[in-house]
Amino acid sequence: MVVENHYIDAIRQKVRTLNEGQNEYIQAVEEFLPTIAAYLEQNPQVEANNLLDLLLEPERIIQFRVPWQDDQGKWQVNRGYRVQYNSAIGPYKGGLRFHPTVNLSIMKFLAFEQIFKNSLTGLPIGGGKGGSDFDPKGKSDAEIMRFCQSFMTELQKYIGADTDVPAGDIGVGHREIGYLYGQYKRLNQFSAGVLTGKPVDMWGSLARTEATGYGLVYFVKHLLADRGDSFAGKKVVISGSGNVAIYAIQKAQALGATVLACSDSSGYIYDPEGLDLAIIKDLKEVKRARISSYVDERPNATFFEGQSIWSIATKYDIALPCATQNEINAELAKTMIANGVFLIAEGANMPSDLAAIELYREQGILFGPAKAANAGGVAVSALEMSQNSQRLPWTFEEVDAKLDAIMKNIYENCRDTADKYGAAGDLVTGANIAGFAKVANNMLAQGLV
Repeated sequence: MVVENHYIDAIRQKVRTLNEGQNEYIQAVEEFLPTIAAYLEQNPQVEANNLLDLLLEPERIIQFRVPWQDDQGKWQVNRGYRVQYNSAIGPYKGGLRFHPTVNLSIMKFLAFEQIFKNSLTGLPIGGGKGGSDFDPKGKSDAEIMRFCQSFMTELQKYIGADTDVPAGDIGVGHREIGYLYGQYKRLNQFSAGVLTGKPVDMWGSLARTEATGYGLVYFVKHLLADRGDSFAGKKVVISGSGNVAIYAIQKAQALGATVLACSDSSGYIYDPEGLDLAIIKDLKEVKRARISSYVDERPNATFFEGQSIWSIATKYDIALPCATQNEINAELAKTMIANGVFLIAEGANMPSDLAAIELYREQGILFGPAKAANAGGVAVSALEMSQNSQRLPWTFEEVDAKLDAIMKNIYENCRDTADKYGAAGDLVTGANIAGFAKVANNMLAQGLV
């Protein structure tokens, strides 16, 4: 998308100069900036107060070392991060990612996206993100516990139930959250709301595990319903096989879709009869095995080693990328469209690169961007915060109903905002403007803080 706007151009150039080499972060900013041009034209106070310049500088970036001992007694060290990006509408809120690819660029891009995602939920939460280049794969429970305790010993200085509330992300599930919470409690006494995504017995919320995957499917459900359509009879491909993908598969199947394929970092499986979710859950949640083992139990399925799932040679209707950033480029997007895909909604953060998104626009593909479509996880995290404050647990059905309603509101807000600013059907523009407008208004009302 090319937009002529001198203010946007100046901000873009400044971001490139100040953040040279931070490719993921620059990509996220450059996806965002052109889409808000129409809003800037109708709201001159943004440029008059140089609000974009303020917004694009994180309020605080914390980087720290994390020393820990492995099972052989050797000391190891990793790098930890917390980017507290914007607190205009509430305490910083965003997950912790433990993965060897974690660096400052990825942390900043995730935190930047989180600002607008959290804004779209309608709940009082600001944007932040954190994590470490620690790799949990191949580590014992004792090693992971020692790492988490060391990580939290430093992080606890900067977080709190009304200040900054981390959650889980890639590499950080119930086990890791439990260890992190235990160390926080040792150092600060009890504070139920300081972390979300906790096990239910530790004041976690029912439906939080399912929330991002379910929320993604709910978003698509409402998008389809707006066009008199549904998941019934649709063929779906979902990348990944972690938490988000598993529960997107579950909910899509419950709504009548046939999910044909999923993946992990080793390759993807294709099952022409539709994926057997029980096998996938056993492999990934119990055995922690590679997805290739699926074919041992489903002889009609095929494993494609080392290949992108988006190169799959079969006809299908809906693509739900739920793996990682930039998994879809223009060439893969062309293959998807040639396979008959008419709708793409992002369960991962920024899985489509800029060229792929431009192709979706050119080809008229229905597209749900991550900051809208995968907001279900953080929405239920905020609901977990509410339950912790009340000291009252809600039933699965209560939380799930609230999640469905939130995703419906997000979809309709994106749709209506795109219409208002002359971009009917462009949910990227709708999501970016709707998310930004709320943050901008709060920053102005609070004296540009």
